[in-house]
Amino acid sequence: MYEASAFAYVQVDRRALKALVDACGEDAELGALRERVAAFRSVVEAAPVVEACSAPEPPDDASVMLERDLLLEGLDQVLAARTARRAAYYLARLYRGATEVRTSPLNDLNLNRWKAYDEVLTDSLWVMDRRDTSGAHAAWYWGNFIPQIPHQMMLRYTKAGEWVLDPFAGSGTTLIECRRLGRNGIGVELNPEVATRSAEIVAGEPNPQGVTTEIVVGDSRRVDMRHLLAERGLETVALVLLHPPYHDIIRFGEAQADLSNAPTVAAFVEQFSEVVARSLEVLAPQRTLAVVIGDKYEAGEWIPLGFRVMEAVQRQGCTLKSIVVKNLERTRAKREQQALWRYRALAGGFYVFKHEYIFVFQGP
Repeated sequence: MYEASAFAYVQVDRRALKALVDACGEDAELGALRERVAAFRSVVEAAPVVEACSAPEPPDDASVMLERDLLLEGLDQVLAARTARRAAYYLARLYRGATEVRTSPLNDLNLNRWKAYDEVLTDSLWVMDRRDTSGAHAAWYWGNFIPQIPHQMMLRYTKAGEWVLDPFAGSGTTLIECRRLGRNGIGVELNPEVATRSAEIVAGEPNPQGVTTEIVVGDSRRVDMRHLLAERGLETVALVLLHPPYHDIIRFGEAQADLSNAPTVAAFVEQFSEVVARSLEVLAPQRTLAVVIGDKYEAGEWIPLGFRVMEAVQRQGCTLKSIVVKNLERTRAKREQQALWRYRALAGGFYVFKHEYIFVFQGP
C-alpha cells in the first residue's frame, strides 16, 4: 500500500454516493441533479477530517474513506457540468474511484484514484534538495544512494509482500525501505564488516508488516542467486535494484572482487554484467531491473559509464523502459569541495557532475 500521501480523509456513506449516481437517469434534470450534488458536497465539507499518511480502513462496508480535497474537486466538476449527461459521467467516474480498485500487474497503486498518489514520481528528471535521513537512514557509508530511489522504485514496480533483490547492499538503504513499504528484501554485500553493521542498522527500522529483510555476505558475480532464493522457499523476485560502484571514483576496499578495483572501464562493465546475469536468473518474467549509476572523468575525458552499463544490460535481453536523470544538491562531497570543483571546472574546461542515472529495464 502506498503510504506517502499527506491528504486529509473523510468518511463517506457509499449508499449516499450511489444514490447520486442512480439519480442520473436518462430523464435527469440538470438543475435538480446539481441541487442534490451541492447538498452532498455540504455534508462532505462538514464531515470530520482524519489526517493520515494513508487512507484508514472504514468502519464498515457501508462507508469509504476518501481524500477530502480530491472528493470536493470531483464534486465541483460535476456541478460545473453543462449537461446532465456530462454530470452523470463525472459522477460515475467518481463513484468508481471511491468503490473499485484497479491496479496494474506491477504495483498496488489504485488507478481509479491515481490523483491521490501525489508523491509518486512520473517525470524523468528528479531534482532533490537533500537525502532522506529519517528513521534508520544515515549517510555513514560513503557512496550510498539516497533512500528516495528505492522508495520510488518499489512503489512503481512492486506489490506489498513481494521480494526485492539488491546485489550491492552497502549500508542497507534498500532493505530499510523494504521494511517501510512492506516488501521483503535480500541484499548481497561483499564486505563482511559492512554487512554486519548494515544488518544491525536495518534491524533498527520498525517492521510493522513483519517482512523479511536479510543481508548475506558474498560476491554478487559468484553467488548462486537461485540457490539463495531456494533456501528461503522462493523462485523469483519482483524487482532487482543495482547500485554498483561508479568504477574507481570511490574505492570501497582492497578485495579483487570489488568492482571499484576493476583495472579498466571495460573490465568494470564486464564484471558488472556478470552480476546482472546472476540477477536475471531470479527476476520474474517481465518484471523490473533498475540500475543507479553515474559517469566519470578519466585522464581529462568524460567517460559515459552510465550508458556503457545501460548497453551491457540491454545486451542481456532487457528492454529499456525509462532513463531517469537524478540531481542531488547537498551531497557531502559537494558541500565540502564545491568551490574547489568550480575552480577546476573553469580551469580545465569541463562541467561538474551534478547528476546520475536511473535506468529502468523490463526483464526478459
